[in-house]
Amino acid sequence: MKSMRRICVFCGSSSGLRPAYTKAAEELGRYLSASKIGLVFGGGKVGLMGAMADAALAAGGEVIGIIPEHLMAREIGHRGLTKMHVVGSMHERKTMMSDLSDAFIAMPGGFGTFEEFCEVLTWSQLGLHQKPCGLLNVEDYYSPLLQMFDRAVEERFIKADNRQIVLSHAHVPQLVEMMKSWKPVHVEKWLDRSTR
Repeated sequence: MKSMRRICVFCGSSSGLRPAYTKAAEELGRYLSASKIGLVFGGGKVGLMGAMADAALAAGGEVIGIIPEHLMAREIGHRGLTKMHVVGSMHERKTMMSDLSDAFIAMPGGFGTFEEFCEVLTWSQLGLHQKPCGLLNVEDYYSPLLQMFDRAVEERFIKADNRQIVLSHAHVPQLVEMMKSWKPVHVEKWLDRSTR
């Protein structure tokens, strides 16, 4: 894997139930800054997004936000970033996040976080990018999703080799190191190309 200039992080615009989620968001922001890795995120000032961005900024890191116009008020767009891009749609947001980033991490979050992470996973599976995709599994938040991915392998909807696209760890430094050493998986997506 080439050196990572920026990592895109998907995470909640809420803080969630457990203080450990906010603590991990702040740790991730600080760790990226200390590692000279820029942060690309959804641009909000609230929830885990805001905690992570504030920690990265306080540590002197580059922080780039990308937020659609219709969410600028609802997610309270962060005004103190290195750069803020206000775009017209969610699709533009995700495209720009991908274009600016060398890797993707999902922290705890809701439907939007799940959808964004699963989309970049799908792009990887289809060979549309060769960037590592990792889950920061704070307090086992993503363990049920990881079990679902394993179930999909067992039920022959995902190839076992493609399951390896999903990196996961409970701790920030270990996950980032896993992503740095990751090598792209070159496996055809389809399990059975025969016609029925």
